[in-house]
Amino acid sequence: MSAISKTIDIDRRPEDVFAYVTDPTHLPEWQDSAVTAVPMGDLPVHVGSRVAITRRFGKRRIPTLVEFTALDPPRSWHLHGVDGPVRPDVHGRIEPLDDGTRSRVTLSVDFEGHGLGRGLVPLVVKPRLRKEMPRSEEKLKHLLEH
Repeated sequence: MSAISKTIDIDRRPEDVFAYVTDPTHLPEWQDSAVTAVPMGDLPVHVGSRVAITRRFGKRRIPTLVEFTALDPPRSWHLHGVDGPVRPDVHGRIEPLDDGTRSRVTLSVDFEGHGLGRGLVPLVVKPRLRKEMPRSEEKLKHLLEH
């Protein structure tokens, strides 16, 4: 299966958007399934920074450890899961609009399934993400514009 991608325009400068979306402490503010996101070191994040994220799936809470594998402020970032049965692979891109006063944000998410996760990715994880992602981007837009 291929990555799920969504794009949204936000009335904030790329630098502001990048700073917000790459600060893991903000993740639960704009992603419904994220319960906690705890940096495993100092902020701001850098290539190699790890973040322990706990997500809610129904009544269960699932921990995941992700690592920033690329950062190109304020243009792009890449996170990859390093443990667990379902490992996310997230690419984010920010394009400046209107001479840098606005931003176009594109998030592209895929998953690697390991063990039981191989079956969960296509049957549970991706369908759930398809529903959550548009709401998350709208929340992100609202938080950054107000």
